[in-house]
This record gives sequence, C-alpha cells and structure tokens, in this order.
Amino acid sequence: MRFRILDRYILKELGSSFMFGVLTFTTILVAGDLLFKVAELLIEKGISMVTVLKLFVYKLPSVVVITLPMSCLLSTLLSFGRLSSDSEIVALKASGISFQRIALPVLLGSSLIALTALFMNETVVPLANKAADNVLRYDVVKQKPSLLKERIFLKDESGGTLNRVMYIGILRARIGVMENVVVQEFAEGRLSRITTADRGNWEEGVWSLSDGKVFGVDGEGRVSFLFGFKNQRLPLSLTPTQVASSSQDPDSMSIKQLMAHMDLMKAQGANLVPLWVSFHLHLAVPWASVVLALIGAALGVRPQRKSGGMGMGFGLSVLIVFAYYVVMSMGRALGESGHIPPFFAAWLPNIIFLSCGGLLTARANR
Repeated sequence: MRFRILDRYILKELGSSFMFGVLTFTTILVAGDLLFKVAELLIEKGISMVTVLKLFVYKLPSVVVITLPMSCLLSTLLSFGRLSSDSEIVALKASGISFQRIALPVLLGSSLIALTALFMNETVVPLANKAADNVLRYDVVKQKPSLLKERIFLKDESGGTLNRVMYIGILRARIGVMENVVVQEFAEGRLSRITTADRGNWEEGVWSLSDGKVFGVDGEGRVSFLFGFKNQRLPLSLTPTQVASSSQDPDSMSIKQLMAHMDLMKAQGANLVPLWVSFHLHLAVPWASVVLALIGAALGVRPQRKSGGMGMGFGLSVLIVFAYYVVMSMGRALGESGHIPPFFAAWLPNIIFLSCGGLLTARANR
C-alpha cells in the first residue's frame, strides 16, 4: 500500500511541474516563431484576426509535441530537487526504498507521455500542419485550392545505373496535368538525349507529352536538335497522386505515409537511406521523454540542487535538451551520408543519454 501511495505522491509532484514546463516551453517557442509571423500577417498583409487565430491553433500541436521531452526533463529536475532539498528522498532511502523504486513512477509517466507524442505525430500533427499550410496558401497568399506542386524531380535508376531524370515545373495532380517538363535520358552513365514539352496529360492510365522537342547529346556534350512532336507517350508509371506525393517532406509525414512514400521511391530507384533515417527518427524522438526524465530525476537528487531553485532547473533543462538535439543532428547527418546504419543514427542520442542516465541513477542510489 505504501508503494501505491508513494507512486501517487510522486506523480502528483511531477504533474504540476510538467504542466508548468509545457506552458513555459510552448510560450517560448511560440513567442520566438509564431508571434513574429502573426505580427507580420496583421500589420503588413492585413490578414484578419480570425485567420491569424486559425493559423496559431493549427501550428500549436507540432509545437506542443516538441515541448513534451523538455517538460519531462524540467518536471523531474524540479520535483526531485524539491524532494531532495526537503530530505524526503533521504527519508525514503532510510526506510529501505531504493532510488530505482522511487523513480519507477517517472518511467511510467514519461512512457505514457512518449506514447502520447507518438500518437500525436501520427494523427493530429500531420493534419494540423496540412491545415496550417492551407491557411497560409489560400487565406494569406490567396491561391486557389488545388493539388499544385512545383519543381518536382524524379529519378529512374536500375542496378545503380541512372537511366532517366525528369523535371516537372508545375504539377496539377487533381486534373492530371503537368507543365514545363524536361526529361534527361542517360546511356552508359552519360547524358544522351533531352526531351522538353510544354505540357503533359494523364489520360486512360498513361502519361503523354504534347508540343515538345527532342535533342541529342553526343559524347563531347554537344546538343543538336533531332525532331519535334505534337504528342508522345511519357515512360512514367506513376499516377498524378503518386507524383505529387514524391515531393512531400518525409519529416511531415506519418509513419504510414512514409512507408508508402518509400515504396514509391524504391520503384524509382532512389536512395532510401535518408528516408530510413527519417523513419527511425519518427520512432526514436518521442522516447526522448523517457530518457530525459530519467536524467532529470537522477540530477534532481544531487546535493548541489538544494539551493538551485527553479531558475537553475530551467537553465539546466535547456542545456541538456540542446545537447540532445545536437547529438541527434550529428547522428542524422552521419546516417544520411551512409557512415552509420539508419537505425543507429536515429537512436544514437537515446542510447548515449540513456547510458548517462543509467550511470547517474546508479550514483543516486548510494
């Protein structure tokens, strides 16, 4: 029974400081980014307050998800710092309760936060970001609603050999039309032919180019006109929707969307390593809440925290979070360049900081 009471007591302590952390970090991030955009929209572009509020609400979920690991770290630092300064940790240890057992509610609570962040990244955040993009595009820039994509590059490779590169200036996926199309064909590793067309159409499951020209490229790089055409079939097996999805940012997709995108890129022969890194980051980053919470609990009971107060806890949280994201950026760069496996690149910061948290926890139990 006393363990159940202890768990509820620690979770109650963590809850209030966690909500304080979410509100504080969200306010800081919003003030540093969204408020400047809001002021510009209101003053320079004359956008209505209703539109600004919609943009603010749609951007909020992605900001909150970022603040969850920071808030877990801050809450454990502040809560365990208070328990330590009031000698409650000493009393619990004196009664035979280990620090690992005291920190059990931290692991349970932070795991719940990690699952919440993962759920939000897969459901709420992609929809909210898309809604925010629509507000910027249609209410602010006044574009007409359409599945319009610009500057799309597609590669066709087989066996590590580049066969074709396609550039699409404008894609209107809803009506199956592409404009300003350039197709570069390669033979034995060199550019051999260039096809340009003003327009491409999706009809009866086939892409066709119209009003185009074909140029030949010799071994010395000289370009010569071969012939023009009114209509010619385009060797592209992707539907308009699939072509449009090729230009999406993988970091803004859900895991399900990313897997479908990877299948699409695999069919084109594209390099999938950066996409695999992004896939594993989708899974690894939410669990930073658990890793940072463990570090915060272990640091919170150290003797120097007695006179630290909220200011030191907040500053230490910022430094640790900054270090975490620096390691994450380095791991991502190494993974995308192929120096380390994508799985290890994504989970590297969690592995390093979890090891540090384990050492600090072992010391805190002394």
